[in-house]
Amino acid sequence: MPKVGMEPIRRQQLIEATLESVAELGLHATTINSISNRAGLSSGIISHYFGGKQGLIEATVRYLLTNLKTSLLSKVEPNCNAYERLMFIVEANFSMLQQQSKTTKTWLSFWAQSMHDEQLHRLQAINSKRLYSNLAYSFIYFFEKGDAQQAAKLTAAMIDGLWLRAVLSKADQETFKEAELLAKQYISSLISPSGVQA
Repeated sequence: MPKVGMEPIRRQQLIEATLESVAELGLHATTINSISNRAGLSSGIISHYFGGKQGLIEATVRYLLTNLKTSLLSKVEPNCNAYERLMFIVEANFSMLQQQSKTTKTWLSFWAQSMHDEQLHRLQAINSKRLYSNLAYSFIYFFEKGDAQQAAKLTAAMIDGLWLRAVLSKADQETFKEAELLAKQYISSLISPSGVQA
């Protein structure tokens, strides 16, 4: 009989093992056995906790999404201004977790598979909407609603594009730092012509 309180630990072990397996083998080649072997757990426990490989993959993506959200919330303070919030959004998307090889490879595999998988596509839509909403909420301070929405769309595309370019290049810490700086400079360039001080 399993020990009381072990389920959250086992779930996290399996999620970490999934990240490692996808990073090494890719999403398609990742199997229940490749995950359970890395976690040092029986393959049956995956079905018990997640209902199978698909459920575990979805839980892993939700874990990455939650970490992205937590990274942002940990920076934002109640009294920070709109410009600071925009900078924090960028920093969250280029945080150390988002730079790790196993994270970047899982995101890339997830994005590719989301075009063919309805549930993963739904999670991708949630991720995109969250980034857009966070940006639009801050841009509304500087622009009328329509322009704020446009700025949010452009900035979301810039963040995703710069992150992707960093991943597909050397993907070292310096590359990500440069990408983060470019995203911040882009936001500043959008705001400064409005005549509103950041």
